[in-house]
Amino acid sequence: MAIINWRPVERSTNLSRWMDDLFNDRMDRMMSTPTGISTPAVNVLEEEDRFELHVAAPGLKKNDFDVQVENGVLSVSAEREEEEKKEEDNFTRREFSYTSFHRQFTLPENVEDEDIKAEYEDGVLKIRIPKKEMEVKKQPKQIEIG
Repeated sequence: MAIINWRPVERSTNLSRWMDDLFNDRMDRMMSTPTGISTPAVNVLEEEDRFELHVAAPGLKKNDFDVQVENGVLSVSAEREEEEKKEEDNFTRREFSYTSFHRQFTLPENVEDEDIKAEYEDGVLKIRIPKKEMEVKKQPKQIEIG
């Protein structure tokens, strides 16, 4: 007959560790799914007469966005909240989703912040920021000495 050492503390520690791993793994998977709070990718393009910002924000509507300019800072934010409710014989299922972000960009001095335009199409918010027209530099005038 073999004698087996029984270690209740070790077993409970292993069980506890296993439960923690299981729970944490589930939580990690839940947290790795889109939580709705993120920072969208932004491409900045410079053309001869304007700058363009392309903000990747799929799944939103144009009414979800707020674009403002104040003191030379362009602020782009969005917020969307959805609720789905499904009722059947003996249960009700409600699901919520919330999406938001806020980005700020310091504008260069050579832009016309009064003429900024924005449009949302195919999941991309395009913001056009026109540059100021360059002042025509006058040619130096030769002054004759009398």
